[in-house]
Amino acid sequence: MISFDNDYSNGAHPDVLKHLVDTNEIVTDPYGDDECSIRAKKKIMEACQNDRANIFFLTGGTQTNATVIDSLLYQYEGVIAVETAHINVHEAGAIEFTEHKIITIPGKDGKMSADALRKYLYDFMHDGSNRHCVYPGVVYITFPTELGTLYTAAELDEIYQICRQYDIVLYVDGARLGYGLESEGCDITLPYLAHHCDVFYIGGTKIGALCGEAVVFTHNNANRHFFSIQKQHGAVLAKGRLIGAQFEALFTDNLYFRISRHAIDMAMKMKEIFKEKGYQFYLDSPSNQQFVVMDNAHVEELSKKMMFTHFGVADKDHTICRFVTSWSTTEEDLETLRQLL
Repeated sequence: MISFDNDYSNGAHPDVLKHLVDTNEIVTDPYGDDECSIRAKKKIMEACQNDRANIFFLTGGTQTNATVIDSLLYQYEGVIAVETAHINVHEAGAIEFTEHKIITIPGKDGKMSADALRKYLYDFMHDGSNRHCVYPGVVYITFPTELGTLYTAAELDEIYQICRQYDIVLYVDGARLGYGLESEGCDITLPYLAHHCDVFYIGGTKIGALCGEAVVFTHNNANRHFFSIQKQHGAVLAKGRLIGAQFEALFTDNLYFRISRHAIDMAMKMKEIFKEKGYQFYLDSPSNQQFVVMDNAHVEELSKKMMFTHFGVADKDHTICRFVTSWSTTEEDLETLRQLL
């Protein structure tokens, strides 16, 4: 049974696995001080065109979000996010587990608007009782969003300028970063992102790695005790080479971006298949996640033949279904989908 359920059900890209095998016999220092991790960090800094970056490797997205956000906030501070944000709906309260509040504001199609953020911060700062409230310390957005939508360069810059005005950290969750950057119409590049936020992470788990995320603090601004905070979260691997070697491979010969582009090409072909078959879309996504509205009977029948996500209820007779492509999606997979629709 083929799967369009997510972009992390497959193992690792062959070039990543090969590099793990090729470096397997090398004796290295532990805890991320190995040769592979050092070289990977250098390659990432070059790709970001940012020689002031502090880079750390962690194993997964939820762990990364909880660790990074915890390192940025004082005890009395919280993180601002839209209601549909990943940390708010799909991380089992991991942020709250660190005793930090998620402060939600309305979003549209998964995106935070600069106007909504500006209004919240203005109102908070002019509230005479705000000393009794959770103070906003971080703004959290994802790229792409939970709904596969993208920020434009202008939108990102406007949000970043508001954060700078209020001296608040802008953190970008990049679990699917490569897929966003390679989406059609995207006008944000990796160097642009690295200069228009305070910290972001480059997702590896969903883009060709067995596991692993690369956190990039963009202005030499990591908490000076970040390693210790990482350790407290159980987020330090003794064999740090496991993630370092994978990112070294991903950032060699443009692999990260090539396989991301492949997923986007597959997603756009998938989109055309759904259009040809007369399906309606829940929203217009340019990324590797496509959201299609299907009648419930068809959802039940199709679920017997392939894997995809039952994302939500459209109405009593229809379901919003999510179909996801990845670096491993093939033309044969798409042809099977065409035949089954």
